[in-house]
Amino acid sequence: MEFASQTPDGQMAGGADLVKDSSMATFMQDVIEASREVPVLVDFWAPWCGPCKTLTPVLEKVVRAAGGKVKLVKVNIDEPQNQPLAQQLRIQSIPAVYAFQDGQPVDGFMGALPESQVKQFIERLAGGEMAGDPVEEALEQGREALEAGDLELAQQAFAAVLQQEPENAAAIGGLLRCMVAGDALDKAKEMLARVPAKLADDEEIKGARAAIELAERSQAAAGQVGELAAKVEANPKDHQARYDYALALLGAHRREEAVDQLLDIVRQDRKWNDEAARKQLVELFDTFGQTDPLTIETRRRLSSILFS
Repeated sequence: MEFASQTPDGQMAGGADLVKDSSMATFMQDVIEASREVPVLVDFWAPWCGPCKTLTPVLEKVVRAAGGKVKLVKVNIDEPQNQPLAQQLRIQSIPAVYAFQDGQPVDGFMGALPESQVKQFIERLAGGEMAGDPVEEALEQGREALEAGDLELAQQAFAAVLQQEPENAAAIGGLLRCMVAGDALDKAKEMLARVPAKLADDEEIKGARAAIELAERSQAAAGQVGELAAKVEANPKDHQARYDYALALLGAHRREEAVDQLLDIVRQDRKWNDEAARKQLVELFDTFGQTDPLTIETRRRLSSILFS
């Protein structure tokens, strides 16, 4: 693969930092040449990208834990000088991670993967297993249990983390989501009110707060699923009925069907009601969690509609 920029003189020093920022001007040195020594991950991101804010700290943590077996280079594609590079690599959505080895791209992924999957990806690239983080493993167990609907196991895992780290935002957010999934909204709101102020803007806490607010709105409409479905069937272009139907489906814990209805609105009239359907989908991404498989798939589908 050829790149428009010229190779600067000299290669990256062997003792360079494992994590660094790069650009179109230094890409050949930072990535292509450096990857002849060790594999280099390139994280393409932008300041406005929510999932990027979730993925980048995970990449940095896992790369540093690998102890020099891989390096991480971050490229902000929102900067005009870097956009030709994104075009050359045909990046259509972010976050996007490319792995380079011996001067060539050899692997990659898109979306904000959980730490366990990022770790597996880097292990395949670098060879050998890395020591696990007990807290992160417990958090991952909690997330997987919550996704599978095993609320008891999820609560146990998140509670175990909080015994070790009482202000772990991911564990607090996980417990709040368990309460939402178990329809214990009053209990969730009480716990949210006790969250330390310094954690209020953490992505995990913001996502849990959005989940509580959405659950309150959708619960009120849950009993109208049949009535709203009939209205949508009678008039497929009644976007308000379809929007209300999506909320009712969420209240009935039918997430996949709910996002289908919201995507239908965007597909038919993306600007309806000041882009209410798109904005609701973005809120759902925070509610479900940026690494939830449904979030990743729905974000891909939404991007396909918006950029078609």
